[in-house]
Formats: sequence, structure tokens, C-alpha cells
Amino acid sequence: MNPVQNILSDMECYLDNSATTAVDEEAAALMGELMTKGYGNPSSLHNIGFEAQKKLDEAAKGLSKILKCRENELIFTSGGTESNNTAIIGSYLANTRREKHIITTAIEHPSVRRPADFLETLGCRVDILGVDANGHIDLDELKSLLRPDTLLVSIMHVNNETGAVQPIAEAGKIIKEVSEGCIFHVDDVQGFGKLRLIPKEAGVDLLSVSAHKLHGPKGSGLLYARSGVRLSPIIFGGGQQGGKRSGTENVPGAAGLSFCAKKLYADLDGNLEKLQKLRSVLLNGLEGLEGISVNGGDAPYIISLTVQDVRAEVLLHALEQNGIYVSAGSACSSHKKNSVSPTLMAMGLSEKDASSTIRISTCCKNTEEEMLYTAEVMKKEIKNLRRFVQR
Repeated sequence: MNPVQNILSDMECYLDNSATTAVDEEAAALMGELMTKGYGNPSSLHNIGFEAQKKLDEAAKGLSKILKCRENELIFTSGGTESNNTAIIGSYLANTRREKHIITTAIEHPSVRRPADFLETLGCRVDILGVDANGHIDLDELKSLLRPDTLLVSIMHVNNETGAVQPIAEAGKIIKEVSEGCIFHVDDVQGFGKLRLIPKEAGVDLLSVSAHKLHGPKGSGLLYARSGVRLSPIIFGGGQQGGKRSGTENVPGAAGLSFCAKKLYADLDGNLEKLQKLRSVLLNGLEGLEGISVNGGDAPYIISLTVQDVRAEVLLHALEQNGIYVSAGSACSSHKKNSVSPTLMAMGLSEKDASSTIRISTCCKNTEEEMLYTAEVMKKEIKNLRRFVQR
């Protein structure tokens, strides 16, 4: 057995952090205390309720400092999907007098594409921006599609399958120059906590965040909504959060999100340097293996690899037998039978290559030893699987 394999043969290598992350232990302790001791309803008019509201305000304050915005510009949600739906459908509902035209991209997460498809059934015109072989939009194409009456543009910051990073600030500048009243929405679920993006500096009006992508809890998210942007709620009830999103606030979830975000942004550059090193160790370890290519890859923590002549699902399970956990693409569409990634197809991959692509996504908890081990196992398993195919 290879020495690296011998060291780590009994260890798990979780490399599917774009799907979800392990909750930070300190954050979990904080949330546990709020669930059992600070359990008040923030809307209650007694001391226990006031204490819960105080914790919610503290969470908003911490996040507002990171995003350099006002606390009342933040809406706590159940996660990235709700934030994206609220941004897109809420913008549409709040601007009934304007002609309905929106622009998005061919590589968006389903929680953006499906709301856009829904609005199209209501008569909204939807234009789709293409991408090049690296997964990047064309700013000239964006400019050509914009109209003076365009209602909304939605562009993700970091692609969840390939790590392609879009030129958000440049896009924001073009949008405001061509269509001054246009709302610019950014899905930052895969970027927040890892890459720096200040909404107002980049011309972003709406920005979506999910806690469980940055070691926070599932079921907690955030929508930044710039003051002055017209946005209709899509969840109705008690009128919490200034009527922007009804429902008793998830205080532990908001606190966990804020705690994890502050922890990550305290050493953003150091974290990014480590993630880049992990990527380099893995890719260097795979050198010499033929028939393997990297797709996109601006964000170092998402590595999309096409392995010729090996189906992604087969390789995924072979790695799992060795304690290595990766993805065959977006976790949100992995249960769809015979599905081929629209993102990879938009980048020009053939259906065969798209079906032979895995995603390895890291976090700062991963180690260089895990990357070396993964590379060794991949080389062994890919060679074995290719022999089986040749037979």
C-alpha cells in the first residue's frame, strides 16, 4: 500500500463542501444554547422575547459590517433558495407597472432558473446569457441584451459546479449605465465567506447567502436588499422583519450564520491561500494521468474534472469505497435520472464528457494529506475502471 494511503486508509475525506459543510463546533454550541436557553420569540413583548430580538439584532449587526450595509437592508431567510426566489419573484411582483424583461445566465442554480421559467409563463420575457469554455459571461452580450426598461438581471458570483467567477463589478457598472432603474441580483451562495464582494461597491441591489455553505446551519440564509429597491414579500403572515418576510425568525440560525461569516472574514486572505494550496496539491498529484481535464476553476475551492471513459457516478462510488466523498455535479439535481449538467453543456462539453465529470470541493478543514491521498486513489481507480471499460 502507498504510504499516503496507509496513513489515511481509515480516514474520511469529505470533498463535497459545495453541497454542504460540517457545522462549526463553536457555532453549534452557540446555537444549542440559544435553542435551549435563549428560546424566546423575538416578537414577544416580555424579557425573554426581548433577549431573542437582541440576539437577532446582534447577528444582523455582524453581517452588516461584513457587507458594509445597513442592518435594515438584511432579510433573514431559510436559505439560498428562498433568497433567490424572493429576489426574482419579489422584484417582479413589486414592479407591476413596468414592462417585464429579465436577464440571467445559462449556468445559474435551479433556484434562479426555475423562478425565471415561472415568470416566463406569466408573460415575462427572459433572455439567457451564454458563457465561454471557461464558464464566463460576455459583458458585450450583456450590454446588447439590456434595454432601458429591463427590470432585473441575475448573475451568480461563483458557479457551484465549476468555480467560474463572474465579473460582478464590471457587470454592475454596465447595467447601471445602460438601464439605470434595473435591479441587479447576485446569487453569492458559493462566494460569500470565501471571496470578497461588497454589494454597493459592485452595483449589486440584491444578494443571496446560505449558511450551510460556510459551516453554518441548514435552514438559514440571508437576502441583502438595498434600501430603495422595490421588493414584494413572497411569504405572508405576521409581518415580521418589517413586513419583508413573515414567519417567526430563526434566531439560532441567524446567530450561527453571523458567527461563521465573521470567523471566515477575519482571515479571508489566509483561507484563500490555503484553499489554493489544496487545489495545487491535488492537481499536481494527478499529473501524468491521461484523459483528465479541468473545467473553469477561478475559485480554488471548486474543482470540476472530466475523466474520459469513466462515468461520474461509477467513479464517485469507487472513491466512496476508499472513504473519499465527492459529487457528480450539483447536489440539487443529483437525484434526477439521466440528467446532464446544463452548466457543462453551456460551456461546450459533449453529453458524454458532461456525464464523466466530477466535482471536488474543499474547505479550510481539509488537509494537504487528504489531497495527496485523493490523487493517489483517483489514479488507481481510474486506471482500473478504464481497464474494465476496454474489456
